[in-house]
Amino acid sequence: MSFSNYGELCTEVYDLSKQIGQSIGGDVEYYLNKLKNCKGPILEAMVGSGRVIIPLLEAGLIVEGVDYSPEMLASCRKRCEARGLQTHLYQADLTELSLPNKYEAIIIPGGSFLLIEQREKSLKVLNRLYEHLEPGGQLILDLFLPENQINSSDLGKWSGTGTYHLPNGDMITLESKCVEADLFFHQYQVNHLKYEKWRNGTLIQTELQRFALRWYGVEEFKYILERIGFTDIRISADFEDGKQPTNGNQTYVYQATKK
Repeated sequence: MSFSNYGELCTEVYDLSKQIGQSIGGDVEYYLNKLKNCKGPILEAMVGSGRVIIPLLEAGLIVEGVDYSPEMLASCRKRCEARGLQTHLYQADLTELSLPNKYEAIIIPGGSFLLIEQREKSLKVLNRLYEHLEPGGQLILDLFLPENQINSSDLGKWSGTGTYHLPNGDMITLESKCVEADLFFHQYQVNHLKYEKWRNGTLIQTELQRFALRWYGVEEFKYILERIGFTDIRISADFEDGKQPTNGNQTYVYQATKK
């Protein structure tokens, strides 16, 4: 069994569960609207397999992507090629990001920023993204808070989370186990996700993924952005400009400007 962050089986499930252009709470439409007037290049960080970048490219925007996972990038590249779309996709650790371009905007949809487990690394990433923006460039990303409370009795127990049927008849089952959680003080949770691929009733491949989330309070993250050097920081709820966050069940969208 391999142990990875975003491996082959994870990518196959991701492709099935997050279709190209699939909007999560209105996020694809939101990013399209925010970026529609961009003339220069845009970067989607943590681009995954192309759910958001492909509709942006199809809208005529100049968008590049970066991700740590070679499997995700391979899927994204294949999907772009199938649609006749051309872009640059980079494999890189965001804490060491050094790309040849500066960008008019950088986006991180889908709450993906929360996947940066170590707080020190998240600060490094924000600094690297800041350096890759043109003066006056925009960083736009969305965050969320965890939905469920974790009881100590739940730690270390596997629970079923899904079954995914592949076009060739194979099936992938997915189970999750919470192994670490500190919801209120350090604000993080770590799960292990176990993927098993089955063919005609026989197990043919397994994969274990470490899936960590670290989250931020609404004002806390605004303060972090200010410390990095961002200005004119605007926070909206649920992809509606001007809608102020009021509760922990909402998605929080940040738009911040490089000086």
